[in-house]
Amino acid sequence: MSTTSDAPGPPAIPELQDGRTLPRLTEVMQRLLAPGGCPWDREQTLQSLRPFVIEEAHEVVDAIDSGSPPALREELGDLLMQIVFQSELARAQGWFGLDDVVTAVVEKLVRRHPHVFGDTQVSGTEEVLANWEKLKAEEKKGRGLLDGLPRSLPALLRAVRVGEKAARVGYDWPDLSGVRAKVDEELGELDAALLGGDPIRAEQELGDVLFALASLARKRGLDPEAALRGTLDRFTNRVQAAEGLARESGTTLQALDDAARDALWERVKVG
Repeated sequence: MSTTSDAPGPPAIPELQDGRTLPRLTEVMQRLLAPGGCPWDREQTLQSLRPFVIEEAHEVVDAIDSGSPPALREELGDLLMQIVFQSELARAQGWFGLDDVVTAVVEKLVRRHPHVFGDTQVSGTEEVLANWEKLKAEEKKGRGLLDGLPRSLPALLRAVRVGEKAARVGYDWPDLSGVRAKVDEELGELDAALLGGDPIRAEQELGDVLFALASLARKRGLDPEAALRGTLDRFTNRVQAAEGLARESGTTLQALDDAARDALWERVKVG
């Protein structure tokens, strides 16, 4: 009997890579955009590519959540392609090129990490973040506290980022109980708006409730985007399972009465 374990060990770490293959991607994109290249690529603009950037970023998140390294590798490549694509379009406008993009981010990383590339001493992560925000503020003098937050962020994520930045200048609750009380307060105001029958006010109060819940999540160290995605995934799985059970019975969810539909829901919840 062998005493050697057959259990697989940790995956091998790929050898250190220095990005030397990036020029090949640039060459391919330049060929696609050149006369005689791809007609579709040549018709694109920064505005037409805008939804693809958002879509590719979300597909990277899905790949992370899936835990699949091959999927993540592929989706990171698609997102990187968008960066090279848009850099080439910007170069054609005479604005900047890919090398300028890389140089700018390298300079920013070195500048904002003086504890790594300079003589600054830090005690831990909190001080690193504080220094980062201070350096960022110095770079962007004249800009408001929230000016750098993109409005196109998913609303819950933006709510968390707004809360984080506001907290750094003192606009925050001292503890979890304060924000929890705020949730109750906003729910009361939402109830009043719903009873009042004013849809505009109801929408505003609903927004206040969601912002308060995002603040509660932030104070507790939870990710409201991930929480809602998880709930949606569970709900989707249960609906699909209920549809499957209905089909097995020779019917559909739409054809069932409320009692039968509820009975199916209870079955899939247990499963």
